[in-house]
Amino acid sequence: MSPMTAEPASNPPIERRPFESETEDVMQGAARWEVKVHEHGLIALVDAMPRLVPRGQSADAAIVQAARVSYGQGTKQVNEDRGLIRYLMRHRHTTPFEMVEFKFHVVMPIFVARQWIRHRTANVNEYSARYSVVPDRFYTPTIENVRAQSAVNRQGGEQPVDVGTAQQFLDYLQRCQDQYEQYQQLLDKGVSRELARIGLPVNVYTEWYWKCDLHNTLHFLSLRMDEHAQREIRDYAAAMYALIRPIVPITCEAFEDYRLSAVTLSRLELEALRTGGTLASTNKREQAEWEAKRARLGL
Repeated sequence: MSPMTAEPASNPPIERRPFESETEDVMQGAARWEVKVHEHGLIALVDAMPRLVPRGQSADAAIVQAARVSYGQGTKQVNEDRGLIRYLMRHRHTTPFEMVEFKFHVVMPIFVARQWIRHRTANVNEYSARYSVVPDRFYTPTIENVRAQSAVNRQGGEQPVDVGTAQQFLDYLQRCQDQYEQYQQLLDKGVSRELARIGLPVNVYTEWYWKCDLHNTLHFLSLRMDEHAQREIRDYAAAMYALIRPIVPITCEAFEDYRLSAVTLSRLELEALRTGGTLASTNKREQAEWEAKRARLGL
């Protein structure tokens, strides 16, 4: 028989095992957990993997299971799950944390989405403004949240501007509604959606589904919950963290202890700490960062 007419190989037998009776849903049977962000935004957890875990445990169990397969006999001295997870986090053994995944539905302003998409370790499917009409939703900060340019951070804002300037900025944002009305008028006149959308401002809302493993989710959170991140994306990061914390509580505890609230010291900083001297660098930013760390350490 020629290769072109060969019979396909028979399928191997599949062993099908039922779910254990002693399991529970990490999302407690809910279709989604949702947190409102700002006036029109939201972030919702719509699925998690694993969805079923042994009764009385969290999804942290999947991390422990993966770690004990990977490290084998070497982990026998770590005889309890919390200690193992903290060890993995401390020593940056990241692969076991990739065994947990989350799928989010996010509705956010385009300027937030463009910062978010820089994290290229997720699977993303965004609302298409070529296919669908953009909804009439805009992000407008409160007057107290109109910030002045930071004197030390070129990409950020810090203290509020004066009330008059803040109101002038909010009046300026009213033009966004005018742009949207023109967008609608041009659609009505037959201009294609893919072209009409290009005149819309970046405070109009988009939305997407964002699926990411726990390791890369925590990396995202470590950057976007940091005080140097833009406040608007920090609001989404805080909401995301509130959604995942009940599902992986042991991992989140370790994350807070070893990443989020930790201080990392460079070789030069360690030397300055050891000798009690100054930082051996003339770089102003390095000097400022060292002083900030000294303040956190109470030095």
